[in-house]
Amino acid sequence: MIRTKTLVFISLFVAMIAVMGLIPPIPLPFIGVPITLQTLGVMLAGGLLGAKKGFTSTLVFVLIVAAGGPFLAGGRGGFGTILGPSGGYILAWPIGALVIGLLTERLNASSRFYISKLVVSYILGGIIIVYAGGIFYYSWVAHSPLGITALGNLAFLPGDFVKVAISVALTVKLKPYFNTKRTHHTAA
Repeated sequence: MIRTKTLVFISLFVAMIAVMGLIPPIPLPFIGVPITLQTLGVMLAGGLLGAKKGFTSTLVFVLIVAAGGPFLAGGRGGFGTILGPSGGYILAWPIGALVIGLLTERLNASSRFYISKLVVSYILGGIIIVYAGGIFYYSWVAHSPLGITALGNLAFLPGDFVKVAISVALTVKLKPYFNTKRTHHTAA
């Protein structure tokens, strides 16, 4: 049975990612995929909710968008949007949140390397996993050479590193309030 608190947390992050889509995106004409704040919501879902709840919240968001919810940057939504050039990034969000959750659940907040390990967790799940899904999918859909597509993604890195820094700072402050199962498991 799913607890009310779990449903509230999942719903909160679905709503947060949707609201972040209402903030006007920064278009990148050379790649056709805008810069948005929504990946910040994805990162926080994994880091604050953990693997299972973070994955679930981002998956529910993706399903709502696929069903027509206009909650992607610029008010986009629908199955056609998922099949468009930015679809691979969006489809990778639940996997990115899952990876962040799996990695952060095993961290010990009292470890002296806690913040460094949080940074690595957010980079692996929030940047590398999402970029991999997006780059391969965009290259396939747009018939663009993989190397050119990957090069075009360099424009996202500065903003995504800022999102990692924000995610780490918020995780350090807010993690105790989310009371996920394995908040303070093992150091390593």
